[in-house]
Amino acid sequence: MFEEPEWAEAAPVAAGIGPVTSWPLPAAASQNKGSKCRQLLATLRTLEAASLSQNPPSLPSSDSEEEEVERKKKCPKKASFASASAEVGKKRKKKCQKQGPPCSDSEEEVERKKTCRKQALLGSNSAEEEKRKRKCQKHAPLNPAQHLDDVDQTGPKAWKNSATNDLPKPSPESTSPKPPHTLSRKQWRNRQKNKRRHKNKFRSPEVPDQALAEAPTEKTEVPPVPRTESHEARAGALRARMAQRLDGARFRYLNEQLYSGPSNAAQRLFQEDPEAFLLYHRGFQSQVKKWPLQPVDRIAKDLRQRPASLVVADFGCGDCRLASSIRNPVHCFDLASLDPRVTVCDMAQVPLEDESVDVAVFCLSLMGTNIRDFLEEANRVLKPGGLLKVAEVSSRFEDVRTFLRAVTKLGFKVVSKDLTNSHFFLFDFQKTGPPQVGPKAQLSGLKLQPCLYKRR
Repeated sequence: MFEEPEWAEAAPVAAGIGPVTSWPLPAAASQNKGSKCRQLLATLRTLEAASLSQNPPSLPSSDSEEEEVERKKKCPKKASFASASAEVGKKRKKKCQKQGPPCSDSEEEVERKKTCRKQALLGSNSAEEEKRKRKCQKHAPLNPAQHLDDVDQTGPKAWKNSATNDLPKPSPESTSPKPPHTLSRKQWRNRQKNKRRHKNKFRSPEVPDQALAEAPTEKTEVPPVPRTESHEARAGALRARMAQRLDGARFRYLNEQLYSGPSNAAQRLFQEDPEAFLLYHRGFQSQVKKWPLQPVDRIAKDLRQRPASLVVADFGCGDCRLASSIRNPVHCFDLASLDPRVTVCDMAQVPLEDESVDVAVFCLSLMGTNIRDFLEEANRVLKPGGLLKVAEVSSRFEDVRTFLRAVTKLGFKVVSKDLTNSHFFLFDFQKTGPPQVGPKAQLSGLKLQPCLYKRR
């Protein structure tokens, strides 16, 4: 019987290969078989190096003890490496469970390597990246969430999100849109204002939104809007304004005629056009009402302090305001009648007897170019020592002294004068006798300036 070789005891069982049994062989055959076993041992070692996860059994080795020792030393090292890798895998799984949802070790390792590479590539541009982010934050629009989303999608986090969510990679044919141009705060406000203006431009303010929603879709004929009272009021106001301008123009024309001609010509004018006197009187009263004090009220106040028995003659009475203010008997004379008490006549020839009145009044009525005739007629009807009261517009007098000297030559003397009022002067004269000059004598002081009203 042949003895069993030493490598037969230590021959391990490889994957899919059973143990090698020993049988008696001759000496020559045993030598050939030993070389074949060595070749088989080499192939088994290569297979053992390829399979790391499994623990292959020991293979038959050569007869030398040195090879056996080396094989035993290598096997424990490989086993310890496999056990260590298993422990590391368990620890990593526990860490993933603590931090978040479970994830595969291979994917985490690949992502970690990718991020490390990108951080290494982007490390040099970190300063420029921070400057760009600060600039974007300064010029960010009012919707910060959207802007932050856009920024995050362009940063390194986008790679991680795409990897964890397993999103499909975009095809090279699809082109991603360019990010919108960030506007400044002022530009954004202006754009919003323009949108609101364009929106409100075509919105009808009178019809509410609910009425528009409830309105029928079919087109219905809308009746024409009736003329409102506001339109009528505007038209009436326009007509009144135009009529007032026309009346003002006619008043200025009549006033110029009265001051530029004699009294008999003015009488004929009003006889031919009775409405002209009414128009002139209305315009004259509207002008006098603007004065702080009307001269007729001042004369009435003075006459109320005198006896009520005095007879008064009012030359140019108008609407008989003086006769209505005092208790004295008053004779009213004017070129036209606005009151039943008025006697229509030329004031240079009144129907009164000589020396029949106590007071003669000319209140803003020394009009025309024949003022001397008016004053001589007043001298005729006044009693000796009678009172002549004259109130006239202050702008008509160029020289008050020359006017007073001219009046004294017509048989009067100055009793009092009041020049304090800004709009008119008031004079009181007393009759001393008949005129001291003849009818052909020239009295330049009696020529007063015409009181003409300008267009306003």
